[in-house]
Amino acid sequence: MTRTLAEWLAYQESTHPRDIALGLDRVRAVWEAMGAPRPAPIVLTVGGTNGKGSTVALLEGMLRAAGYRTGCYTSPHLLRYNERIRIDGNDVSDEALVASFERIEAARGAIPQTYFEFGTLAAIDLIARASVDVAILEVGLGGRLDAVNIVDADVAVVTTVDLDHQDWLGNDRDSIGREKAGIARGGRPVIVGELAPPQGLLDALRRIGADIVRAGEAFWAQSANASTAGEWSWGHRDGTAITLPLPALAAPVQLANAATALAAIHALGTRVDVSPSALRTALLDVRVSGRLQRIGDRPLTLVDVGHNPQAARALAAWLDARPSSGRVLAVYGALADKDVAGVVEAMGARIDRWFIAGLDRDTPRGLAADALAATLAAVLPAAPASTYADVGTAWAAAREAADENDTVLLFGSFFVAAAALSRAM
Repeated sequence: MTRTLAEWLAYQESTHPRDIALGLDRVRAVWEAMGAPRPAPIVLTVGGTNGKGSTVALLEGMLRAAGYRTGCYTSPHLLRYNERIRIDGNDVSDEALVASFERIEAARGAIPQTYFEFGTLAAIDLIARASVDVAILEVGLGGRLDAVNIVDADVAVVTTVDLDHQDWLGNDRDSIGREKAGIARGGRPVIVGELAPPQGLLDALRRIGADIVRAGEAFWAQSANASTAGEWSWGHRDGTAITLPLPALAAPVQLANAATALAAIHALGTRVDVSPSALRTALLDVRVSGRLQRIGDRPLTLVDVGHNPQAARALAAWLDARPSSGRVLAVYGALADKDVAGVVEAMGARIDRWFIAGLDRDTPRGLAADALAATLAAVLPAAPASTYADVGTAWAAAREAADENDTVLLFGSFFVAAAALSRAM
């Protein structure tokens, strides 16, 4: 009997004893049993700690504005599993996913697959069947042993490297950088989007023999000055230079993501033709759910998926740069494997009041509100805070406490963002 999409997803959670089991042997064997389809003539792989989803969306927007058909794979999703796979800008249907899962099940035999491996194989399968021009694949965790790495990318991108997923990737930036370097291939470009990447990343890329295209050295972005408000310039060591509008995506970090995406397009050389007009269109049009997404006014209400210290520092920089006379009220929830203390320390006194939301009802990995509040109190003993069982009740309390000139920021996890966006629809 044919399973529904919901039934397939529930089934996939039972086919492997662990949620995360890094390694390529299982997923490669099934991929090869399916004929080892290459998702597209051109493949871009995007890894890194933060900025992956925005960079994928910017690449997709730039290429589509130039007339290319794209296939994208990202994770996790916010509201619907279908968001993970986009063909020419559209989420795939339930029917397409079910048909792909049936093909994967027939090919895998007795080979166990994790939930993420099923999804990665489905993305490769569906994108390949759509006959797109360019595939853009986001790495889920790390790089070297992530399922996406069964595909050899024409251009690899490493956006940033910071502490996250330490249980699997290592406890310092060098170790994590070495893992993320694994998506690069010898003799092919790898875009390093961070101005100060860890040495471990650079050393590993050199051992692989990749062509390192590094921000601040091979390409750069210059922000607007008083006479060119709303614009920025991008330059490359080969003499290419272009003036562009600032990204519609909020937060200063999005300029770095845009510059990195442009560097990846540039690295493809004559294989694609993306005009300045297409770049401008993409920068002005691309939006990404859950990235400083505005969902309300008076009080200004924003949703962000930032869940680690690096993302929190980016949020803090945005708060510091914005003109505002009101308070910042934070609805914050987190997963148990995240560096909560690092996030709280990064946000610091910028948050006038914390509304702590439990996520333990949403996922086994979620922190209960009391445990999260205890960490907050240890890092910021004087911080005003109250606890709530879930995001909905925490947000209701924040709305009740907010004045019209305040800002309500819901952040800390994709689960927080999903709960907020589902209620805002």
